[in-house]
Amino acid sequence: MHSYRLAPVLEALGVCSEDEQLYRALLARPESTTTDLSRDTGWAATRIGRRLRSLQSLGLASRTPGRPARYIPAVPEAAVELLALRKQAAIVEARLGASVLTAQFRAKHDVFTVIRGTEAIAQRHYQAQQCAQDEVLVLDRLPYDVLPRRCGVSYRTICDMAALSEPGDLVAARSAGCRILRDVPLELVVVDRRTALLQTGPEVLVELGPSGLLDALLRLFELLWQQASPLSPDTSEGPLSYEDRQLLALAAAGLTDQAIARRLGVAQRTVERRMQRILRALDATTRFQAGLRAGQRGLLV
Repeated sequence: MHSYRLAPVLEALGVCSEDEQLYRALLARPESTTTDLSRDTGWAATRIGRRLRSLQSLGLASRTPGRPARYIPAVPEAAVELLALRKQAAIVEARLGASVLTAQFRAKHDVFTVIRGTEAIAQRHYQAQQCAQDEVLVLDRLPYDVLPRRCGVSYRTICDMAALSEPGDLVAARSAGCRILRDVPLELVVVDRRTALLQTGPEVLVELGPSGLLDALLRLFELLWQQASPLSPDTSEGPLSYEDRQLLALAAAGLTDQAIARRLGVAQRTVERRMQRILRALDATTRFQAGLRAGQRGLLV
């Protein structure tokens, strides 16, 4: 008797564990009879019969004419491709159905939906971001948290500088391409410019669909994005090092030397010395002037 209890590989395509085990048995012994398969797997004949009918319906096996009946496994590559195509067709059909259901829901309800409870809110955030196809916009005034990112999706995040209380927070925000802003006014996630999740309380989330209010939130985000200071490193050559540009971005956002030192994990005197070097490098007499000249040269982009 052989053992076919290997890790399943067809489960994602709708093939149950028993069907896959029998399919593997057929691959090991093509043109097997029911008796052969029963002997190889140790299963009863009735169980073998049910699973063979399932394999045939899935296109994973076929029956030869004559007696006794013998069963031939489909070539795995071709069989899996057919199963994948069926799965894709089912997904397309489900999406079309969901669009109809959404239209019906929107027709009978307001443009927004209220979601309550920490667990329900976290689940809705996860679902929305997993469904993102093109773009995710984030306003975050809570302690900064890197969102799970999908390949091929553009992310733009503005976080409140108060959330970057530790040097590690700044590193995480910079690696995620965030911008920082003093006093972010609200917590917001917008997915593909058609779904907005607006946090209105500790355990209250408002979901918005296409509407004038969503358009207004999108305009607000773009205005805040222009005002926010970039943290991403600049690869262009110039008079400032990467560390200088990082410090200048924090200063441009309005942080004091003490706050900058705390976020960078250095002494305040180090910040003061580096700021003087930056002023000399940009031939500026004030921080404001240095920020303007750095921006004109593209050192803060």
